[in-house]
Amino acid sequence: MTTSSANAIIVERLAAFSEGDMGGNPAGVVIRQTLPDPAEMQAIAKEVGYSETAFAAPIGQDWRVRYFAPEIEVPFCGHATIALGAALAMRHGDGLFRLHLNDARITVEGRRTDRGLAAALQSPPTRSAPAEPQLVEEALRLFDYRKKDLDPRLPPAIAEAGARHLILALADRARLAAMRYELPAGRQLMLANGFATISLIHAEGPQHFRSRNPFAAGGVYEDPATGAAAAALAGYLRDIGWPHGGSIEIMQGEDMGVPSRLRVEFSDEPGASVRVSGSARVMPKET
Repeated sequence: MTTSSANAIIVERLAAFSEGDMGGNPAGVVIRQTLPDPAEMQAIAKEVGYSETAFAAPIGQDWRVRYFAPEIEVPFCGHATIALGAALAMRHGDGLFRLHLNDARITVEGRRTDRGLAAALQSPPTRSAPAEPQLVEEALRLFDYRKKDLDPRLPPAIAEAGARHLILALADRARLAAMRYELPAGRQLMLANGFATISLIHAEGPQHFRSRNPFAAGGVYEDPATGAAAAALAGYLRDIGWPHGGSIEIMQGEDMGVPSRLRVEFSDEPGASVRVSGSARVMPKET
């Protein structure tokens, strides 16, 4: 745990979707009897500097939760929810916790294992639609990609599962590894279209994907692991009839040197919630 200078609020720091004792996406977690006011939460998130910080306070037997990136509030964050589930399990024991978000109600299951911490969330409902050609062209220009770089099996789409993402599937793993863009231009494109991230993926098989997720809208160049985008991707795959077999595994963050593993399980029911799970670890204390 560390203490934010903003009114001495305790911030727990955990990495979600970690690979053993390494990798994962760091998230701040603040658990209090009442939530700070929005301006204070925004200030704390900016000071913490992670892509998101989750703020939680009890409401009866449930929890009121809000998520803040360094620059904006976001409606839903998967990795911060996994971190929160792990933090609640450390405090209250293994269990299923009901969360009230700004626009949805979800659950997260947190548990302690022989290998550390683990959590699984049930996402908000999913939906997807084809991306407009002009938007696709703008996104390709942002990353200096060409239409020939895209995987025709996975057409560009806008997908949601609590947050909105543009999905671009690349046919070549090397093109994904070479991802580069200008942060201000990426931020402008994402904010103009209401995107939490742009989800760049490469399908290594029906159930195995590599992913990179620029998060310029929140002032972050790239996320090492993005649970909300993983949930949205699963909903999109279901919508297009991809042979997912009921689950997918996503490796993310490797090209950043921060390996992260996300597992998503889902049915064939259109729009239904999906389950996103992974390990979590407590971050080393800052000195």
